Amino acid sequence: MPRFIVPTLAILIAVGLIPLALAAKARVSTSTRPRVHLVPDMDQTEGFKSQQGNRIFRDGRAMRPYVPGTVARGELFEDDHLFRGRIGEEWAKELPASLPLTRELLDRGRARYDIFCATCHGLTGNGRGPITIRAESPEVLEQGTWAPPTAYDNEQVRNRAVGHIFNTITNGIRHMPAYAPQIPVEYRWAIVAYVQALIRAQNARIEDVPRDQREKLR
Repeated sequence: MPRFIVPTLAILIAVGLIPLALAAKARVSTSTRPRVHLVPDMDQTEGFKSQQGNRIFRDGRAMRPYVPGTVARGELFEDDHLFRGRIGEEWAKELPASLPLTRELLDRGRARYDIFCATCHGLTGNGRGPITIRAESPEVLEQGTWAPPTAYDNEQVRNRAVGHIFNTITNGIRHMPAYAPQIPVEYRWAIVAYVQALIRAQNARIEDVPRDQREKLR
């Protein structure tokens, strides 16, 4: 065997161990410099702001449109009761099973109602919120085109299915805008639950009050 073979093999083995040693060191150390990327990852690509152009794409837009026929994760919305307030072709008459009526749900509904709804409907649901009162003043709205919200003691509102109320909050009605972009679906149902409580309060009877509390009312 030639004498140079053994030293050559030793050198090649030692050189071959260098990448493994560097990889092992990189796994247990930190650095402010990016790792070596044999195949560049997305974290090394150029960033773009909204509405900027990008010549990579044929349409020149950096912001990519949705792929037709695709649905984002968590946005399939198969449950018609939960997402549309319907059971078959009818408005749902009960809250979704996934959102049982609890004090926590009512408290959340009251908080969202006070933020988004009370400005027009009033804190008690009497239809006399500050926006309504101001809109009806002659110096603000001279055309008389304001459509005041219906008070919750109205028989039509009192008999309205909860799914119908949910749909109104979701998609709006007349001058009332849609609140789906601002209020998550669970919070919209919480508002529905609180509106039901206000409807009952607007049409309350003495029999609805616990016996031990009736004397305080009198």
